[in-house]
Parts: sequence; structure tokens; C-alpha cells
Amino acid sequence: MAGFPGYGALAPKTKNLVMAGGLSAFVFGVYYYTMRAVGGSDELQVAIDKFEEAKHNSESEASLAPKS
Repeated sequence: MAGFPGYGALAPKTKNLVMAGGLSAFVFGVYYYTMRAVGGSDELQVAIDKFEEAKHNSESEASLAPKS
């Protein structure tokens, strides 16, 4: 990593901690962004709820209909 002055002078364990911190921050950032993007819209769950309600209503009407 020649782009960061002074990075080469650090001890190997310190370099590992810096790298682990950077990777952890990146992974957390991607996770947070993804959860916000996916969880922002609940359109699919609303459609599923409407379908289940319609299915339940049609089953109720079928059971109340007179049998011949």
C-alpha cells in the first residue's frame, strides 16, 4: 500500500488491525445500505396480504352458500 505515507512503518499487527477495521466498516456500510434499500418498500407484503384476504373472503362465502 504505497499510497498511504507512514503505513509501511507500522508493525504487522497494527497493519492487520487497520485492514480489519477498514473491511469491517465496508461490510457494515454495505449491509446497512442493503437493508435500507430492501426494507424501504413493503409493496410485496401488501400484495400478499390482499391476496390472502381475498382468498379468505372467497372461502368464507363458499362455506356460507347453501348446498344443494
